[in-house]
Amino acid sequence: MSDATSITTETRGNIFLVGLNRPHKRNAFTLAMLHELARAFGEYERREELRCAVLFAHGDHFTAGLDLADVGPAVAGGAPLIPEGEVDPMGLLEPRRTKPLVIAAQGYCYTIGLELVLASDIRLAAEGARFAQLEVKRGIMPFGGATFRLPRISGWGNAMRYLLTGDELEAEEALRIGILQEVLPRAELLDRAVTLAERVAAQAPLAVRACLESARLCEEKGQEAALGRLMEQTRGLMASEDAFEGMMSFVERREASFKGW
Repeated sequence: MSDATSITTETRGNIFLVGLNRPHKRNAFTLAMLHELARAFGEYERREELRCAVLFAHGDHFTAGLDLADVGPAVAGGAPLIPEGEVDPMGLLEPRRTKPLVIAAQGYCYTIGLELVLASDIRLAAEGARFAQLEVKRGIMPFGGATFRLPRISGWGNAMRYLLTGDELEAEEALRIGILQEVLPRAELLDRAVTLAERVAAQAPLAVRACLESARLCEEKGQEAALGRLMEQTRGLMASEDAFEGMMSFVERREASFKGW
């Protein structure tokens, strides 16, 4: 089977669906697949009409991780993991994603799969999904942000329990320690993710981006840095047409129609 379309994209109104599409290999990432995913994220970022994305996977598994037979030699030979100018799906390199991302995972969600989950904004999984950072078992370490995102999200002890053993983490436990927001039957997973994306996309795009920017600034540079930007962000939003529309829709008791300016 060809991997020529290892990433699928679909637009539903202002929702952008990105699918991992190498199911015959449990969606294990080749270097080309990583590049395709980065290009899809770049497209999402550049298209102004797209307001929320959903990342999901075709087949029974989200991803078994990296296809080391492909990625290892390529990286050792100097090939970049992310094409220049495209958006890093793990959110570590510039340019980074500024729009919201909902993730829907099922089956195996290993290594880079869990790091993609941790880098997203709203995280859903199917019942029976299994997560793991297996790198310690291979003599290496996670490189996509798990070493700092997992302790922040789940607490130090919970993070080290799995980072230092490489043990599997079941969906219900991932929900309990805050990695996931919902665990659903497999048949309901993608529909629920799209529904949440639609709810996010219905809000004012400028306000959504400002919320994400403020939260990330606080995570990365601390509360003082976020506070330093807060009033500037608030004044900008209050002067926007979307803020006027939001207030008028409240007064007139109707749904708001936001334009993004």
